[in-house]
Amino acid sequence: MLKESVLLESQTLRSGVLDRTDVLDKVKALSLLPDGMHVTTAMVAAYFGVTTEVIRQLKARHREELSCNGMTTLQGPELARFKRDVLSLFPGSYPQPRSSLTLYSRRAVLNVAMLLRDSHVARQVRVYLLDMEHLARTQPVDNPVPTEPVSLDDRIDRRITHILGKTVVPMFNALIAASGEHRRELLELRADIENVERRLCWHHKRLATLEGAAPAENVRSTLKAMTWQAFEQHVADLLRRDGCTDVVVRQARSDRGIDITGRTADGRTVAVQRKNRSGRWTVPSADMQKFAGATCAIDRVDLALFVATCNFSHESQAIADLTGVVTVNREEVEAWTAGVRLKALR
Repeated sequence: MLKESVLLESQTLRSGVLDRTDVLDKVKALSLLPDGMHVTTAMVAAYFGVTTEVIRQLKARHREELSCNGMTTLQGPELARFKRDVLSLFPGSYPQPRSSLTLYSRRAVLNVAMLLRDSHVARQVRVYLLDMEHLARTQPVDNPVPTEPVSLDDRIDRRITHILGKTVVPMFNALIAASGEHRRELLELRADIENVERRLCWHHKRLATLEGAAPAENVRSTLKAMTWQAFEQHVADLLRRDGCTDVVVRQARSDRGIDITGRTADGRTVAVQRKNRSGRWTVPSADMQKFAGATCAIDRVDLALFVATCNFSHESQAIADLTGVVTVNREEVEAWTAGVRLKALR
């Protein structure tokens, strides 16, 4: 029986066993890149238990032989395409090369095993190869029953299935698991925010109880004393206080049914119509129809607010519900003025 060292000296013997790439996994598991076909210089060094410098020197001495058996160096557009299509799928698992990247096929890794002297793993691979060759020569030869050759399409289908099982399926499983974790985190964060809002509302009610009805009366008196121009400016200030930007009070002659425009903190466009009335006066349906038409036909907005220091008639409220207009009545205006953030702006 031949010694394993003969593979180090004879390229002819090496060429005769290069198809036995299954030996690699029988000696030690070989980790592959996400494409399921290649490994890097660092991965080859880790497999054989040597430094990357040893592999680089071996590559320099036997470049032609290794290149014939699947070793290749990517640069320029080829490297950029490989980083985009393969390495970018797992940015934390594999280092991103800058100028060039040498890749080895399984056949090239087996070739390295038959050239590398000072590696226990490489020596085991060579011994395993020669043992299998010895068994193949000494065992009796059977005449197998001829089988139909596998078509090229079938071989391609099997290879694609193998690659999908090794790369695409694990990637989708990882994405599904990550999305589930993110969803749980968002739900927990939302629950925390709602809990904080409940505590703030409870604290606000407690302060209102301790302070009595005097602040509410002061707010009511202040609103009642405002002119329509002052109330219009007051609503604009409340919008700014609650995080709105680009707040503009339109001129009365050219407002076209919209008194104030702006943008909420989360980027939604907002339009406001205000009515400063007192006593038992209610907002009629005609005013609501005009404002709803303006927000839908003239200036399409994401949020339409009808703010009034009185209540809304049943007809106007029905129109608001139908067209998506958010109504803010007298009590809500008083609470808004007192410091409670308007729910529609949250």
